[in-house]
Amino acid sequence: METKGNEWWRAGVQFQCQGSGQCCTSHGEFGFVFLTLEDRKRMAKVLKMRTGEFTKKYCEKTGGVYHLIEEKGKPDCTFLDGKRCGIYEGRPTQCRTWPFWPEVMDAKSWKKDVVDFCPGVGKGKVYSGEEIEKILNEQIKSEKGFGK
Repeated sequence: METKGNEWWRAGVQFQCQGSGQCCTSHGEFGFVFLTLEDRKRMAKVLKMRTGEFTKKYCEKTGGVYHLIEEKGKPDCTFLDGKRCGIYEGRPTQCRTWPFWPEVMDAKSWKKDVVDFCPGVGKGKVYSGEEIEKILNEQIKSEKGFGK
């Protein structure tokens, strides 16, 4: 996603996580939590494991890209503890950048894929266009590291 400077979100977006855990549950096409090598290292460190051990126990590859294993019939993330992330300090970039993902930042997708299920939209801090662009770029950079 290349930003043009005239996107709807440039005026700012109000968002504050409400701890609902809804973003930690599979929502159709957004089911997988994709991981870079840095994500796996960070998560393994929090769990006091070696990266290879973490990868073997918690990850699989689909289309050449590592992601957390999703148990059949269980849409919740493996690390969801109640409504909170059990490895919050080590959570992957994909989780850190939610809800500012390139694939949901057009107005129609934002309404359908974020506003309709995430209670944090419209609450708390107003993220400026510059802050959102920085987060988007972090996610885009992360996506380029998938498969390593």
